[in-house]
Amino acid sequence: MKLHQYYVYILANKNDSVLYIGVTNDVKNRVLQHKTGVNNGFTKKYQCNKLVYYQTYQWIDDAIAREKQLKAGSRQKKIDLIIKENPEWRDLSEGWYD
Repeated sequence: MKLHQYYVYILANKNDSVLYIGVTNDVKNRVLQHKTGVNNGFTKKYQCNKLVYYQTYQWIDDAIAREKQLKAGSRQKKIDLIIKENPEWRDLSEGWYD
């Protein structure tokens, strides 16, 4: 049986002032889409292309539930989560596309 992987991720703009939360089954490709701006929308408009957080799930229902939970939470809770896992707010996708 093939193991599925789904990801909940948070992107930030270069000043870390705008956050975007999404879910995908291919985090590398999805982040690349955000970085290259291939889709018009929120992340392109606000230049959210820095991956600052992500979690992996086996089941899509769990990933979607977590995405909804994060989106419903306060901005401060999102910031606290990022700081806990990535205190320097570095781009976790650095080196993925070299």
